[in-house]
Amino acid sequence: IDSKREEFRKYLERAGVMDALTKVLVSLYEEAEKPDDALDYVRKHLDGSGPDSEDIEAIKAELDVSKTKIEELEQENATLKDKLLQYEGPRGENAQREDAQAADSVAPNTEEEEGGLAVSPGPSE
Repeated sequence: IDSKREEFRKYLERAGVMDALTKVLVSLYEEAEKPDDALDYVRKHLDGSGPDSEDIEAIKAELDVSKTKIEELEQENATLKDKLLQYEGPRGENAQREDAQAADSVAPNTEEEEGGLAVSPGPSE
């Protein structure tokens, strides 16, 4: 058991964990006003790049507002789709596609084929 502990201690020293912990604990010791939450202090100072708990709370609040807005917009979108379907009448989207296909088949062909190539008429003078 002692050899495993010694091996683990050496591992922590090689990885820089012992130095980081020592620095954080020394800085906590030297604090004139000790924080209420020592564990939170250690977490913040071990990983200085992490966000503060205040930042996290602000981000969570913003996320909640965004989720609410998304729900409102989805409801509005559904309502507008329903209104659009009522406006289109019983024909709906299939009728619109049929109308577009009918217009394409009736449209005159403005290109003439010449030698297997399509030639568009030039500008009129």
